[in-house]
Amino acid sequence: MCLILFAHQTHLQYPLVVAANRDEFFSRPTRQAHWWEQNSQFQVLAGRDLELGGTWMGVSRSGRFAAVTNIRDPSQTSPKPKSRGLLCTDYLFSSLPPADYLETLLISTQDFAGFNLLLGDGQNLYYFNNAGAAGEGNNLQKLSAGVYGLSNGLLDTPWPKVVNGKQSLQQLMVKPDLDTDSLISLMRNRHPALDGELPDTGVPVELERALSSAFITNPERQYGTRCSTALLMGADKQIRFSEQNYDSSGQAGQRHFYQFTGKQ
Repeated sequence: MCLILFAHQTHLQYPLVVAANRDEFFSRPTRQAHWWEQNSQFQVLAGRDLELGGTWMGVSRSGRFAAVTNIRDPSQTSPKPKSRGLLCTDYLFSSLPPADYLETLLISTQDFAGFNLLLGDGQNLYYFNNAGAAGEGNNLQKLSAGVYGLSNGLLDTPWPKVVNGKQSLQQLMVKPDLDTDSLISLMRNRHPALDGELPDTGVPVELERALSSAFITNPERQYGTRCSTALLMGADKQIRFSEQNYDSSGQAGQRHFYQFTGKQ
């Protein structure tokens, strides 16, 4: 995931609202959102990275939620032994409370390239990153009620697409007919930021500009938004999950919608 907009405990009908874009190289093999069958005890709905086996965002029938983004840092050139997508799957296929699961990560955060991780259990929501050195500077927060944005900086780093996305989500949430379609539409903004507003993350300005919009199309690198995902976790235990996939030219492809009653 490269942009996650989410609202925690601010909507009466939906305690958790998530709209997210996954940006990735189109050559990376991927399976679209589906119920994973590898473990019947834990019923997990997520897309799947077929290269290393993890996922970028998923939800379980018990109401567990996980999503991950990378931290953009061109200085990190050495490969790490573990895939960031496994941070999500290992949590979703466990019964540990989110805070306890995060405690188990504290001694192994440097096994992963830079990451932001969101974990929830249907009631509480946690944010964690490994931006500091081993044992230092790891940012672990139990989030209070609010609207948040997460891209490839840290939580609520004020990049234009984060700031604008949060404002758009707040406007959307006051409407009485909030649904996954409107959240998917929210993530289609292809307008790049003005050069004077671009963050400086250590990549060339041309690339910074290409990566500054919520929805990314970068055919030269065969990179861009592969899918948009919307999640509504209801106070009535109903969970609604929608995924819209896109091809390398940014055209909409297959779409998946799931609605089920959680076991919370």
